[in-house]
Amino acid sequence: MLSTFLLLFILTTGTQVYAVNPDVSNSEEAISAGKTIFNANCRTCHRLDQKNVGPALRGVTDRHSIDWTKRFIRNSQALIASGDAEAVAIAKEFNNLAMPAHEFLTDDDLMNLLAYIEYGDKADPAAAAAPTATEGAASAGGGIPSEYLTVILGVLVLVLFLILVVLGLIISILTKYLNNQKLDAADEEFINQKFEIGKIFKSDAFLIIFTTLLVAFVVKTALDELYTVGVQQGYAPKQPIAFSHQLHAGQYEIPCQYCHTGVEIGKSANIPSANICMNCHAHIQNVGGKEGISTEIQKIYNAVDNNQPIEWVRIHNLPDLSYFNHAQHVAVGGIECQTCHGPIQEMEVVYQYSALTMGWCIDCHRTTNVNAQGNEYYDKLVQLHSGSKQALKVKDIGGLECAKCHY
Repeated sequence: MLSTFLLLFILTTGTQVYAVNPDVSNSEEAISAGKTIFNANCRTCHRLDQKNVGPALRGVTDRHSIDWTKRFIRNSQALIASGDAEAVAIAKEFNNLAMPAHEFLTDDDLMNLLAYIEYGDKADPAAAAAPTATEGAASAGGGIPSEYLTVILGVLVLVLFLILVVLGLIISILTKYLNNQKLDAADEEFINQKFEIGKIFKSDAFLIIFTTLLVAFVVKTALDELYTVGVQQGYAPKQPIAFSHQLHAGQYEIPCQYCHTGVEIGKSANIPSANICMNCHAHIQNVGGKEGISTEIQKIYNAVDNNQPIEWVRIHNLPDLSYFNHAQHVAVGGIECQTCHGPIQEMEVVYQYSALTMGWCIDCHRTTNVNAQGNEYYDKLVQLHSGSKQALKVKDIGGLECAKCHY
C-alpha cells in the first residue's frame, strides 16, 4: 500500500474546494488507472474525502507541488534526510513515523494516482468504515450483499402496500357507482355491509401475504448468517499477556519482522517466543515509571523460568483447505503487513481487520499490480507480458488459479 505516511503530509479541509494543479489530468482513462493503483496500494488506510487512518487525500496538488509530492511518495526518508523544510516539519509533527520507499511507481503511475485523488469518486467507495463480518463476506465476493436482500424485501413490502391501496380505491369507486344504481335489497345489503377488520386477518389473501413476508424474512436472516460462517472479522480474543502493538510497533517503532521472524522466510509469520521478548525485557523491567517488574512482564519471566511457552490465542485463521505463504507475499511480492492486517501499529488489542474470505483474496489478486521493478523473480513473467498494454497484475501470473491456494 502507499503506506500510512503518505496520509500524514496531506492535511484535510473537509469539503473545501481545492485549486487542482492543471497538470493533473481529468481524463476518464487516467482516473480509472489511478483508481486501480489506489485500490491496490492505498485503500486499506486512505480515503479521498474523509479521515480514516490518516487525513483525507483530495487536494494534495493544492497543498504541495507535484514534483515534491512525487519525491515524497517515492522516498520520503531521503527527502527528510536532505533537510527539506516541508518534509522535516511533517516528520516532526507525526513523531518521525517512517514511510517505506515506493520507487516502483512510475511517473505515469503517480500522475494517474493524483488524477483519481483529485477527480475520482466524490462519494469515495473506500470511505466506508471497516465492514462487519456479514458485510465483509458479501462485499469481498462471498455472495449476495446483505443490503441487496434488504432492498428486495423492502420493495416487496412496498408493492404489496400499493396493491392494497389501489384495491381500496377501486372498491370505494365501485361502491359509490353501484349505490347510484337500482339494486334489489340483497345486493344493496351486500354492497353496504360494514367493514370488519377481523375478517381481514382470517382471509386467505392475508394469510398468503403474511406467510410470504415471514418466509422472506426467515430466508434473508438465514442467508445473512450463512455468509458469516468462517468469517471472523473483528475477532479480538483475550490474550494471556496484555501485549500492546500500539506501544511496541507504534510508539517504539519495532519492526514486525523482529518478533515475527518467519514472515520473510516461510509460510508462517511465527508467534514470538518468550526468549524474543526477553531480548528487551531482561533490561526493561518497569512500565510507565512504576518501580519493579509489572504484572504483565512478570508473566514473561515466569514462562522463561518454568520453560513453558506463552499460550497466545491465534487471531487470524484460514481454513485447512487453503494455502497461504507469508514469504511469497512479503519477501517476493513486497506486500506490507498493513495491507491485510490493517493499522496494526495503532491497535492496543489486535483484532482481525480484513474479512480474509476467498472473495477478498481474489479481489486483491485481480486489482494488485505486481511489483516487478528490481525483482529478478519476475523477469521472465514481465517479458511474457510485455505485449499487453495493461499493467502486470497478480491474476496474470496465476493468481486466480484454484491450485495456487487449494493444493
